Parts: sequence; C-alpha cells; structure tokens
Amino acid sequence: MQKVRMGMVGGGEGAFIGAVHRMAAALDGEIELVCGCFSSNPARSERSGLALGLPAARCYSDYRQMMRQEAALPAGQRMEFVAVVTPNHLHLPVVMAALKGGFHVLSDKPATLNLAEARALLPAVRASGLHYALSHTYTGYSLVQEARRRVLAGELGRVRKVVVEYSQGWLAGNEDASSVWRLDPERAGGSCCMGDIGTHAFNLAETVTGLNVAQLCADIGPLVPGRTLDDDGTALLRFENGARGVLIASQISVGEENNLNLRVYGERAGLCWRQQEPNSLVLQYNDRPAEVLRAGWPGLGDGPLGLARVPAGHPEGYIEAFANLYRAFAARLRGAPKGGFHLCGLEAAWRGMAFVDTVLASSAAGGKWLALPADGVGAPGEPLRP
Repeated sequence: MQKVRMGMVGGGEGAFIGAVHRMAAALDGEIELVCGCFSSNPARSERSGLALGLPAARCYSDYRQMMRQEAALPAGQRMEFVAVVTPNHLHLPVVMAALKGGFHVLSDKPATLNLAEARALLPAVRASGLHYALSHTYTGYSLVQEARRRVLAGELGRVRKVVVEYSQGWLAGNEDASSVWRLDPERAGGSCCMGDIGTHAFNLAETVTGLNVAQLCADIGPLVPGRTLDDDGTALLRFENGARGVLIASQISVGEENNLNLRVYGERAGLCWRQQEPNSLVLQYNDRPAEVLRAGWPGLGDGPLGLARVPAGHPEGYIEAFANLYRAFAARLRGAPKGGFHLCGLEAAWRGMAFVDTVLASSAAGGKWLALPADGVGAPGEPLRP
C-alpha cells in the first residue's frame, strides 16, 4: 500500500509537539513526511528538514511558497495533506493557504486564534470539499473511544453529571511571554490555560458524552504576578440534556504532570478515566461491584479493541493515541469507511473556539451564565435569560 504523503508547517528543531506529530504519523508505516516549512528562519527550516532526511529542495522557509511549489509537483510526488503545528496565530493563514493549494489539513488545536477566525475557517473548509481534522490527542486512546461507545449505547442511562479536570504545574514559576509563546496574546490569543488545555478537557467531555455544552459560567485569570493571560480557571457547565458539569484547568498546580481526568455519571452507572493511567476504564454502580476494563482485552467494542498494537498489559502511550488520529485521517484520505472511530473535525474546531470565547466573556462579566454560540451564528457571549 502506497504511503500517504504529509507535509508539515512548524515543528522545527527544539519544538516538542512537532516531533510528537512526526513520530505518531510514522508509527504505523502508512504516512511519510515528504516536505516541510519548519521555521520562518530559512536556515533553521532547512537544517530541521535535512536532519529529518528531506532533500533541501523540499525544506521551505515560507509556507505560502511551500503550498505553491508542492501544488506544481506531479500528483504522485506532491504532499497530500499538511500537518499544522505552529503557534495559534498562524493556524488560520496556514490552513487557508493549504486549502487554496488543494491540500487536506490536520491541524493542532485550538483551531484558530479566536472565534472571529473560526467564523472564517468553517465556510472555507466546507467550500473546499477537502478533509480537515483537529488533533485532540486524548480522543485517540482506545478506552476513550470505548467510553464514548458505551455512553452513546445508553449503558450509563441518561447522563446527569460530568466532572473533567486537567491540571499541570509547568507554569507555576515566573515564565513570561518572551520565553513561553502560550503566554503571549499576539500568538496564543485571548487565553493561555483554557485555550491550551481547557479545550482538551472540554472536547473530552463532549466527545465521551456525545452531548454539547449549552451554557457555562467561568472564573479564570492569571495567578502568577505579571501575566496577562490566564494560567488557571474553573467553569460550571450545563449540557444540552440538562446535565451539570464542572471543568477545572490549571497550569500552576505545583507537582502535577499531565493530570487529565474524566468522570461521567448517568442514571444507572458512572465511569472514570485517567490520562496518566490510560489502560484502565472504571465502570461504577450502586448495585454491584465496580468493573475495570483494560485496553486490549476482549469485551471492548471492535473499534476500540482494534486500536491495540501490542498485547494487553503493555502500556498504551500518548504517541500511540496520537498515531490513532493519524491512522484514522489517512484512512479517510484513502476513502476507507470510518469504522466507528471518532475523529474530531470542523464541529470540534468551532466548538473549541466557542468555548474559549464564552469562558473569557463569562469571567470578564464576573461569572455570568452565558450561552455558547452556535455554528457561526449568534453573538459571542450572548447572555441567557434568568
């Protein structure tokens, strides 16, 4: 089977997430990196590409040049899709250039710098007819897909309560925007913590429950002196079916690593999944002992079970979860059936930006309950009636 050809914008030498994307894309041997614009610095971009084994002619210093020159290559040589792994402020212009060149897109999250840019993204992708996906990594874990399958099958009954927490400690010091781009409004947008990891927590809650958050109220802000953007926050959630939720996101929780946890409680059962122990999914009941489902074991759905690359008991990893996204995206480009795998796309792109926008508006209004704007419709932060 011929490999799907990938290009990359961003992710040059020293960039954490670019290396993760490349390892994930290569893991199953179905995708190959054929070109990239790894930095706006020509020497750094070429140096990064050469270190990855690319020819100098396909190590670009400008993403617009990359789209033009790749589009001019024979169909069997040019890249087929581009992975966008830049800071947030470049997501929309890179995606627009890719769509203009006729290339599919797999973009890092959040989708855009702000909600106004998301309003421009949606019609452009829809008009292009091209594939677009968003790299919400944690949805790639097999037991997250299993949790979603069971909730949607009604095994928990009607969902009543959702609690999701994403806590880190890496910004508990005195880092500033000159050393961490996520703290710079020009590059990150209006939010650091909620835009960076809060969007993951929000997406995980909606993905597993299959429910949209209809309303929220939030309290966010910087706790380390001298910062403009939030490094910590909490949001209360109301889901479309009336369920209540709590979302906690923090990057100043000293000692925390990558502590993403999800709990969902229905009428008949509950479930709990922890990212730092991703091979276990706990199902909880009031009338019998809890069950612990393990990745790779019989009893899972065919889709989640098929995501296992190694026998049960071998820890599933972050890069493998990422690789599941790339494998699913490559299958879409080949026209293969979806097979039940939930790959985040344009709706998740919009909803993530609507979440950030509404959190910012609610917190600025003193924690007022606000409705999330619908797909491209409605004023951001439109207040609810009592």
